[in-house]
Amino acid sequence: MNPSIFTSVINSYLPEPHASLLNGIIFGIPLKATPIFNQKLKMVGLLHLVVLSGMNITMLAAIIGSFTKSLPKKLSLFISIVCIVLFVLFVGIQAAVLRAAIMGILSLSAIIYGRKSTALYSLFISFIFFLVFWPESITTISFQLSFGATLGIILFGNTKAKSSLFWRELKPSLAAQLFTTPIIFGYFKQISFIAPLSNLLTAFLIAPIMFFGFLAVILGKIHFFLGIIPATICYVLVSYLVFVINFMSKIPFAWVQF
Repeated sequence: MNPSIFTSVINSYLPEPHASLLNGIIFGIPLKATPIFNQKLKMVGLLHLVVLSGMNITMLAAIIGSFTKSLPKKLSLFISIVCIVLFVLFVGIQAAVLRAAIMGILSLSAIIYGRKSTALYSLFISFIFFLVFWPESITTISFQLSFGATLGIILFGNTKAKSSLFWRELKPSLAAQLFTTPIIFGYFKQISFIAPLSNLLTAFLIAPIMFFGFLAVILGKIHFFLGIIPATICYVLVSYLVFVINFMSKIPFAWVQF
């Protein structure tokens, strides 16, 4: 499925840079916003939000796994995997998406079952699989961010079923950020000192933005007026995200480039 079929729907509802951000978060579409805004994303440590590297899929899987943790483990795993499969079918079967989906499913074993050793072993096996059958993928930023995000979530992203809604959404994001920041630094030669704070202020938005974004796209594809309400909600949420990006990027000495 071609994501452009759906990105046009988002473009019809939202202005820039809101539309580009939402398309990036959901579909990993390269931003059409100005280079200055792209630079701001790097400065505040939120570039991963708009790269279909697997971080969003991995974090989505982790969040779903956290929310369904109180259910029977097999049911929780089933629901999470179904959501990932539907996501892959929705955005289109691409190499980056498939790799991300595999990594997302692997992280679920740690989130749902709480078995780090099993999840780490599975992650290692998946790395060997890609190395043997898909060696070119190992060198891509897409794979490396997916792998790093998954490793971070497996090690530090697990939450208790009784944890607050805010913490269940935030902890997987921070865990993923911990292991992907060095990778982003290696590629873009810059590091954001305020990335943890930026993620703290925005991590809780990712799940609702994706939910209402998908809803707006699906309903809007049926009829423009059906998608107005979820699109409006998305506009409010993404407006907050844009505000945080613009505000945080103005903080002196918040980042350094080499």
